[in-house]
Amino acid sequence: MTDSTATPEDWNKLSRPVPEWFQNAPFGIFIHWGAYSVPAWAEPIGALGTIEDHEWFTHNPYAEWYYNTIRIDGSPAQQHHREVFGGEDYDAFLDQWKAEQFDPADWAELFKFAGADYVVPTTKHHDGIALWDAPGTGERNTVHRGPRRDLIGEIARAVDDKGLKLGLYYSGGLDWHVRPFPPHVTSESVHDTSRPKDAGYAEYAYNHVVDLVDKYQPDVLWNDIEWPDAGKHFGEHGLGTLFEHFYSINPQGVVNDRWGATHKDYATSEYEAARENESESEWENCRGIGFSFGYNQVEGPEQSLTGRQLARHLTDVVSRGGHFLLNVGPRADGTIPEIQRQALTGLGEWMATAKQYLVGARPLQDGMAASSEDPWIRWVDRGTEAVAFVDSPGGGTEAAIKLDAGRFSLSQAVAEGAGGTVQATGDGLNVTLLPDRPGPAIIRVPKA
Repeated sequence: MTDSTATPEDWNKLSRPVPEWFQNAPFGIFIHWGAYSVPAWAEPIGALGTIEDHEWFTHNPYAEWYYNTIRIDGSPAQQHHREVFGGEDYDAFLDQWKAEQFDPADWAELFKFAGADYVVPTTKHHDGIALWDAPGTGERNTVHRGPRRDLIGEIARAVDDKGLKLGLYYSGGLDWHVRPFPPHVTSESVHDTSRPKDAGYAEYAYNHVVDLVDKYQPDVLWNDIEWPDAGKHFGEHGLGTLFEHFYSINPQGVVNDRWGATHKDYATSEYEAARENESESEWENCRGIGFSFGYNQVEGPEQSLTGRQLARHLTDVVSRGGHFLLNVGPRADGTIPEIQRQALTGLGEWMATAKQYLVGARPLQDGMAASSEDPWIRWVDRGTEAVAFVDSPGGGTEAAIKLDAGRFSLSQAVAEGAGGTVQATGDGLNVTLLPDRPGPAIIRVPKA
């Protein structure tokens, strides 16, 4: 096989069963932390997948895209950058990023409390700044400038100390420093016309990811956007060779789907974008607590999900067969903003009871029971029992659930945790919701 002749059949040889640990890992934590955390500014206009390209890129709510947005003439971010920072070079933010209060053990403790199974920090985002001493980056990384620390190594050790799995995000599709293009203003430019596809960049990215695999032995490789086309082969510095190396180091490892039309262990959606991928057999939805991944100082409570709302989102994803990767965007000093910390803590209070009913859960067979929006009801199948998660976004305190008494032992239904109480009725169950519940009420219903 030559460097340029990888076929669908070649990629299919990498296919294998999804490891059991990932099937039983409903919840992960994403971390977007970088030089963009210094300006920490974006317009919180809404969720990806709900806004047209022109408005999205000019008013990008992703603070981690600051370097792109400030280069779009006439954008509010460009005006903000001129007024607040005098239009200084983006790389000045790397030197201003000190991470002086970064406590990786505290982060890992919070993520564990929130109920996470795996943690995925960004190792290099689209700005090309590496959070470890990446080969070929010279001094443009956090070991030599700014924090002057191997941030990935510190996070990896803290995550491992808490018994969590480690994933590593890498932007293989874009690097605005080593392969500069005009600013992106369309999705087509991001995913095709203005992304690097050449062999030199493919080798650069290959060397980075191999180094990450060898140094930190991650359980998840989470690539973003695409992979340079010239590297989509099984030869030297080829993506196929990279996958083979990863699986040889970690046979239980998994990779996501953002490597172009090559290979994946699971599919991804992001906020409301790529929702069609949620019909795949293994998938993961990612989003932030607000509308940004990187910390955005402009966001407040009105743009942010509460712990209870996160509990509903997580449950909805799991009830449809997915995993939920929730992003945390630390400040440049290494602290986690209070809005985010409160949301994670609130979620954790609910997960202390709920997690055992989410791990290993599968979607309930169609026709067994119905989900609804108000009252908010979601179901999962746990073999001998079904579990209903019940809430009322509209503020109601009672929820009637119609069920077939021939399929369920209604009189044996029980409520777990502090969400509410349950009583069997002639045609189903009546759930009384407690006003101070941390999340949806959890109702276990044995099958008949």
